Amino acid sequence: MLGSNSQKLLENFFKSQLKLGIIAGGQLGKMLIQEASKWDITTYVMDTDERCPAGKIASYFVKGDLKDFDDVYRFGKLVDILTFEIESVNILALKKLKEEGLIVLPDPGVIELIQDKGLQKDFLKKNNIPTPDFKIFNSKDEIFQAIRSGQIKYPFVQKLRKGGYDGRGVFIIEKESDMKEIVDLPSVVEEKVEIKKEVAVIVARNEKGEIKNYPLVEMVFDPKANLLDKLICPANVSEKENKKAVEVATRVVEKLDVIGVLAIEFFIDKEGNVLVNEMAPRPHNSGHHTIESVQTSQFEQHLRAILGLPLGSTELIIPSVMVNILGEEGYVGEVRYEGIEKALSINGVKIHLYGKKITKPYRKMGHITILDKDINSAIEKADLIKKTIRVIS
Repeated sequence: MLGSNSQKLLENFFKSQLKLGIIAGGQLGKMLIQEASKWDITTYVMDTDERCPAGKIASYFVKGDLKDFDDVYRFGKLVDILTFEIESVNILALKKLKEEGLIVLPDPGVIELIQDKGLQKDFLKKNNIPTPDFKIFNSKDEIFQAIRSGQIKYPFVQKLRKGGYDGRGVFIIEKESDMKEIVDLPSVVEEKVEIKKEVAVIVARNEKGEIKNYPLVEMVFDPKANLLDKLICPANVSEKENKKAVEVATRVVEKLDVIGVLAIEFFIDKEGNVLVNEMAPRPHNSGHHTIESVQTSQFEQHLRAILGLPLGSTELIIPSVMVNILGEEGYVGEVRYEGIEKALSINGVKIHLYGKKITKPYRKMGHITILDKDINSAIEKADLIKKTIRVIS
């Protein structure tokens, strides 16, 4: 049963009078707006950067600080429904807006939990959801003491509880000489898993409790940048591993009571155990391929879910490989792309440039999806494209 606020939301949608607010204006916001525009939804974006990718195509751009109470609160007052492309946002403002009747999805409580990797881990442990063994520490001294007492053994991974993003805030400590890399901030320290594969599931849920899972994807990471380098769909995993990941994703989205899209990243270890690594309650880098290769893109699905509409089909149309277009090392400044024409001459290539005018080393400047009935052929094309396109200044 839809609440009165949700009914009003749908009425505005059916009248083409819906005002959708998106906090943060990066590439995720841009791609969400591109889907919203197909349904004649009026879009508002708030970001600190007037040149942000989403700001150029939103109906209205509002300059503001995502972490400032007043900026977030005032922005929420402009719209009928508020959603996000990043978790780093002022929670108190979101809670006040919700109390005053604004539809905020995913719920501020979910955003608050996801913001903090310690709370994420506690949630997983409380609900018997498999994840690498971990301990929570408030300072570097506490970590050193735990090492001396044998509570922590090498190798291990330190993850900052807050603020980590796109590989930042994660430190791999292999041996004693790496201790200088340990950061003096509240952290989660977890055992370093012997990883066979890293995979992800995007799952969507609407207010009626309808749930749809996307096909499992395999993720290959750049070891230097600790960023997603290549994404393969469907993942080459066993039926048992696939089933386990989907079961866990369904359980998590229900336990968290998420309305919207939730991305869950997993480790598959050498023994075939499927362990939750991290979660993101929004469209995610691991779902960009869905724009072309799946019946319903993750961005359309997020809109369907938060508006209380039926969820779309997640059936795979064609296998795909997605690669990020990253700023090249040694270049900072006005962006220039090389190799685009050559890449577009390859059959099945779909290029998305995010519209960021300044390039920096490893900055996400776009992505490319390669569609091919033969996944091995798609992987070969992806490897060729990675050598073809350069992002310089």
